[in-house]
Amino acid sequence: MLIPDNDFLVTSLLIVISPGTGAIITLSAGLRQGTRSAIMAAAGCTLGVLPHMLAAITGLATLLHASPLLFSLVKYTGVAYLLFMAWQTLRDKGLLSVDHLGLTLSHRALIQQAVVANLLNPKLSLFFLAFLPQFVAANDAHPTRSMLMLSAIFAAMTLAVFSLYGIFASAVSQRVLGNKRVMTGIRWAVALAFTAVGIRLAMAVQ
Repeated sequence: MLIPDNDFLVTSLLIVISPGTGAIITLSAGLRQGTRSAIMAAAGCTLGVLPHMLAAITGLATLLHASPLLFSLVKYTGVAYLLFMAWQTLRDKGLLSVDHLGLTLSHRALIQQAVVANLLNPKLSLFFLAFLPQFVAANDAHPTRSMLMLSAIFAAMTLAVFSLYGIFASAVSQRVLGNKRVMTGIRWAVALAFTAVGIRLAMAVQ
């Protein structure tokens, strides 16, 4: 049975908690409509990520069997992508501003909005293509199964963290979420963590 290492868990957590479309949808639902709506939005965001995971896993399994060298190249690309995410986190200053919050929606509409938003985000497929190989050995006898298990853990973390985002949002005022100093601190902390993990993975890639 595959046991995910600490690097996978830490990197997954960093990715999930970093501000993005899903986080904004969930925060918006929590602020405007309460905890139940936020959890519905979090579930929708998780569902929207799954097709990207499956597409990446199918391609990576084929690549691993065809060329271990190319698979290693993808792993190095993944390290570069983590560093890019660090830069993007610092660059995008408007994601958590109150101006981005949406209108009141039904639970069904919230789920649909979240699913569609993630389904239509081409960056997710690229992300999983770069991310999953970091934690699968080139000589793994069952790479597809390993990536499926890692993806399931990632999806569970996504649902849990986004739900917590929504619960938090429903319990605080817009002034707290709109505090520029707090949001700046969060962005820098996430960006530095992405950078540290990327360097660690680069040193570990063989």
